[in-house]
Amino acid sequence: MPRSYHHLALAEREKIMRMRDAKIPVSRIAVELGRHRATIYRELRRNYFYDDDAYFRGYFGRVAHSKAAARRMRGGKVARNPSLAKRIAQDLARCWSPEQISGRLRLEQANPIAVSHETIYQYVYGSEGRRLGLWSQLPRQRKSRRRRYARKPRGLNIPLANTIAERPKAIADREQFGHWEGDLIAFRREFGKSNLTSLVERRSRFVVLTRNPSRHFNGVMQGIERHLHPLPQRLRQSITFDRGTEFTAYATLQAKLGMTSYFCKPSAPWQKGSVENSNGRIRRFLPLYTDIRQMTEADLAAITHQLNHTPRKCLGFRTPAEILDEQLALHSAS
Repeated sequence: MPRSYHHLALAEREKIMRMRDAKIPVSRIAVELGRHRATIYRELRRNYFYDDDAYFRGYFGRVAHSKAAARRMRGGKVARNPSLAKRIAQDLARCWSPEQISGRLRLEQANPIAVSHETIYQYVYGSEGRRLGLWSQLPRQRKSRRRRYARKPRGLNIPLANTIAERPKAIADREQFGHWEGDLIAFRREFGKSNLTSLVERRSRFVVLTRNPSRHFNGVMQGIERHLHPLPQRLRQSITFDRGTEFTAYATLQAKLGMTSYFCKPSAPWQKGSVENSNGRIRRFLPLYTDIRQMTEADLAAITHQLNHTPRKCLGFRTPAEILDEQLALHSAS
């Protein structure tokens, strides 16, 4: 039968302290407690108390028990480091995800602290993080963690043309800049027909938001044209949509911007994963119950600025704005 292991209790730690003070060997302490001597050696090594002035050093039962409990605390590495906890709280308030915070900490040479995104999640959902309400700063703002499920595809109508299977491999593999994905972000019906088009450049993950008065395809295409026209041609080569009727006037983009349009397979909008992922990030700032009519262009610009200046793991924890600015600089130099 496999051996079962139980953590040392406070009474056992206090007994270790008394026996150590009496100069009793570790092997005899182990026998008295019915523990392996390696357990006692490990306990003395890990929970030995040191103070800065060297006045009080030694093994103390209650101190050792507190140190062991803190080590088992969810997100304990963060909870035991006030400066790290403060930095994480500040970055969460800046709308960074735990993964982005973790990656940025590793990237910054001036900050040698390394902490995984899972540790940050454990801290956020631990007792200290809950007391501070840090869960409300997470992208999905869930009070408790749960498993994520794949989004179910929805049925859409658009004639079969330029399916995503025909999209060149260089686009699918993100080898080139200038290939975009687009989608519509809708809000509750009681707020009217206004909606947003979200555009994402596949390689840099740069986000553009444009307001639409309705779902009519003319207004949607005009908004896309207005925002992408200022870019150089090599930064607006193609765009991928789902088969919503709001994108049926896609031919105008080819005529006016020289952009080739591709479409997801029927009932498979998840194939344009870049913009679907970005929409999830955007919903943090613009949930379904937002009255988009009350938002100014400056409000939308502030949201896109936040998204485009947030470090991304897929970019080596650089920001989309940094990546796209490099491409614009190269275009200007050439």
